Amino acid sequence: MNPKNTENTEELEQLRRQFDQAPFPRKPLEAAPDGNPEALFILNLVTPYYLRHRRVTNTEDKLILDAGCGTGFKSLVLAKANPGARIIGIDLSKESINLASERLKYHGFTNVEFHALPIEEVPQLGLEFDYINCDEVLYLLPNPLAGLKAMKSVLKPDGLLRANLHHMYQRAPYFQAQALFRLMGVMHEETELAEKIVIETMEALKDETRLKFESWGPSFRGKPVDSEDLKERLHANQLLAGDKGFTVSDLFNLLAASDLEFVSMVNWRHWDVTELFNEPENLPFFWSVSLAEATVQDKLHVFELLHSVHRLMDFWCTHPGPVGTSVDEWSEADWHSAMVHLHPQLQTPALKTELIQAVQAGKPFEISRDVKLPALTPVLLEASTAACLLPLWEGPQPIQALVERYRQIRPVNPVTLEPTTATTAFQAVRELLNRLDAFLYVLLERR
Repeated sequence: MNPKNTENTEELEQLRRQFDQAPFPRKPLEAAPDGNPEALFILNLVTPYYLRHRRVTNTEDKLILDAGCGTGFKSLVLAKANPGARIIGIDLSKESINLASERLKYHGFTNVEFHALPIEEVPQLGLEFDYINCDEVLYLLPNPLAGLKAMKSVLKPDGLLRANLHHMYQRAPYFQAQALFRLMGVMHEETELAEKIVIETMEALKDETRLKFESWGPSFRGKPVDSEDLKERLHANQLLAGDKGFTVSDLFNLLAASDLEFVSMVNWRHWDVTELFNEPENLPFFWSVSLAEATVQDKLHVFELLHSVHRLMDFWCTHPGPVGTSVDEWSEADWHSAMVHLHPQLQTPALKTELIQAVQAGKPFEISRDVKLPALTPVLLEASTAACLLPLWEGPQPIQALVERYRQIRPVNPVTLEPTTATTAFQAVRELLNRLDAFLYVLLERR
């Protein structure tokens, strides 16, 4: 046998043992994602599909893979975020698979199935997927490229793959801690003993010891030694077997080697390098020229060198191919015939009620209240303008229907008292929708 293959097999076996002994995540069976609309936003196929294809897809009968599903909490989020979809979960750990199956059954989902299977062997299922979620897994694999290639081989031509890698710069203190405990043989101890050794070591070190200062913050120190939260954090950090760090260049090299194409960072607004400057709209001349000519990869690389704050490089990718036409490239005719959708994760009765209350009180409406991920600051809409969006809570609307509603709400110019023309109303609605499309709060389709 190839020595490298033997090494990979041993690493996978170590991962299997770790997650059989300490299944992850350690969320109670009854825990539900309903209070986390941002997780639903990320795991809803509609989000990356629109970013790539600029079309709104229906999740009914879609086939979704949760690759490295662990105890099934993300599988539950996928099931809730994608109504009518069939969810398949795979994981190395049989113990995790059993817990995942129990979790989905507890929450009443029957269109799901789970398999104890490594990601590299996913083609054995004989299925092709519309969406693959590989969350907090890729950086643990002995060969991340093999994992990506295996998932690509079962991804439909227009399918989307979400995966993430630990960031080398931000994660450095934890890699050092793992190296220390690997050197001392702690990684191979039984779970409870390993946990005890790490806690005792960190508590015994002086506070100014650099490793303790950088890797043993408030989320670790002072917690009861039998705390489930502390144990979960230990196994996701200091005791995480197989953990590896990557840079933006590593990410793009992996995608190129697996013949996959980058779509977007999941938290794309939070990787915008221009937002690191005091005046994003008035950059120094050198940076204004350089960033205007830079590739997406270069901009992300500059960001990580300036501000390495993200633990994960969380990204969507897909097969190489055509990209949908963004609204910035639409013609006037495209705009006049557009169909307008509200993102499904905003289409809640609670947010609709808040909009109505804001309109009635004449107060600004915060459309970003529940899903803040795409916004760096709260997105506020003037009440009478926001009122024209109300029909979107009932379903998609032609833009002309929203324009007509705008004219009814604001029949005259409040300054000149001149009647609001169709052209004026159309321009106002277009500007509003163009602004919200950037956050994916509304989704615009050409007809």
